[in-house]
Amino acid sequence: MATTQTELIPPPQVPLGTQGFQVSKLGFGCMGLTGAYNDPLPEQDGISVINYAFSKGVTFFDTADIYGDSGANEILLGKALKQLPREKIQLATKFGISRRDVSRLADVTIKGSPEYVRSCCEASLKRLDVEYIDLYYQHRIDTSVSIEDTVGELKKLVEEGKVKYIGLSEASPDTIRRAHAVHPITAVQIEWSLWTRDIEEEIVPLCRELGIGIVPYSPLGRGFFGGKGVTENVPAVSSLV
Repeated sequence: MATTQTELIPPPQVPLGTQGFQVSKLGFGCMGLTGAYNDPLPEQDGISVINYAFSKGVTFFDTADIYGDSGANEILLGKALKQLPREKIQLATKFGISRRDVSRLADVTIKGSPEYVRSCCEASLKRLDVEYIDLYYQHRIDTSVSIEDTVGELKKLVEEGKVKYIGLSEASPDTIRRAHAVHPITAVQIEWSLWTRDIEEEIVPLCRELGIGIVPYSPLGRGFFGGKGVTENVPAVSSLV
């Protein structure tokens, strides 16, 4: 029987990685709600969008400490979570990019020291106003710090119950393998779409070998494959991190 627009089938729950983490097959990236390629939405509108996504079966929500000014995206998502059943939500956030001047995209530093990992986690928990983070990603890899040291601190956060699962974003195959040897990596988040295919050569086979899930970001080519031209609505100043 054909499905009408008012009878949309919700996305199924699927395993992400092999550690028992279940997420909705369709996730919602919250970055744009506080401005990135677009102007920020009013707070209540952003909360309404998150609630609407949940009502359609989306339970996997992605944010980061660098999204929005002064953690605004995490704060927004935290407020939305107060209206949703926490136990049915899979919450992902990230650390690792330190921006000194929000008006200059190039003026960023990457940090992965154990002390920084812990301080970021504590700050994200406070902004989100939750007791734990389901999936905690290293947003970018700090090549000045051993990945073993970074993941070692993440492992401690898992043992303390502050983080459930560990992820990496934009990591090389060697980094993924070394990190996974310290503690199981549940997911790798990386750009993957019809026009971004380079991960298929090494990273996809490696993740299959190690039992790591892949969370593609910008799967619609940053909106290009979304079916509607939006370039005329892009603000003059935008952040692409």
